[in-house]
Amino acid sequence: MQPISANGYEIHFNENAYEALNSHLRNNRYSGIFIITDSNTNENCLPVLLPNLETELKIEIIEFESGETSKNIETCIEIWNVLTEMGADRKSLIINIGGGVVTDLGGFVASTFKRGIDFIHIPTTLLAMVDASVGGKNGIDLGNLKNQIGVINVPEMVLIDTKYLETLPQHEMRSELAEMLKHGLIHDKIYWQQFLDLSKIDFADFDALVYDSILIKNEIVTKDPKENGIRKALNFGHTLGHAIESHFLADESKKTLLHGEAIAAGMILESFISLKKGLLTFAEYNEIKSTINSIYERIDCNENDIEVIKELLIHDKKNEYGKIQFALLDGIGNIKINQEAENELIHKAFADYKT
Repeated sequence: MQPISANGYEIHFNENAYEALNSHLRNNRYSGIFIITDSNTNENCLPVLLPNLETELKIEIIEFESGETSKNIETCIEIWNVLTEMGADRKSLIINIGGGVVTDLGGFVASTFKRGIDFIHIPTTLLAMVDASVGGKNGIDLGNLKNQIGVINVPEMVLIDTKYLETLPQHEMRSELAEMLKHGLIHDKIYWQQFLDLSKIDFADFDALVYDSILIKNEIVTKDPKENGIRKALNFGHTLGHAIESHFLADESKKTLLHGEAIAAGMILESFISLKKGLLTFAEYNEIKSTINSIYERIDCNENDIEVIKELLIHDKKNEYGKIQFALLDGIGNIKINQEAENELIHKAFADYKT
């Protein structure tokens, strides 16, 4: 697979990835390498990476507890302190290997330590490969509010090795398909149609689906790196999806949702809003709803949950002048950004979702 050129860096794949990494290490005079990972990745993925590193530089491993609850300023402070104690300087390199929490947090740590040092992303989950590690967004949560603190700053390179996906449980792989479904819905109807029946997907060719998904996201963020316009399309399903995820994260009586599970629900809800605004046909909406429901279990939301979720919408990063902004489908494969939806319509979307 050919590298994908992004804004100021390249995305390398599989057998060519480590060759590109080692060439980069040879051509840059780094003072040391610091690998940021979480407890899961340290056990399952680091043993794959380390034998592929060709360097005499000192390598230090910095591990934090896995999970979204670690994606906060306290974890960053701990890592900044460890970097300082280990003598990291402005010529150090950080390699972030892990899922979206690791790449988001690790990129933020690197972008702010000593006003910014070089970093490389090695995503090990499907979600991180097709979404979190592409586009330069790095950040952390503020309490239970998703991605409220962060920067847009690109890595030196991104390395995609799909062998890491073999370490993922099946339910996580299914969850992380959500971002690939989203890429088809907002940008490429033919790509979306490949997921209408998962039983017909040849997973021997799954690398090609991952590659195409990254191409879609990269095309969008290259046009709009600072999210002033069309990049907002990538938020389809995320306005309500993030609010659902935040609510279930904060409520200890609720089962914590995987990111993709919440986004899948958000895509159905926001497709319903698109339908009611005359942007989708009923046939298109039914296709979206039935396809997503065939992959994901429906999330149980009672009336109190819905009220809390609607209140959380005010914290969405896309909001402007106190108005909640949605990215809505304008037919499958197209998007309209900066769309508003009144509370009554949002409530109707939840009512329909539960049927």
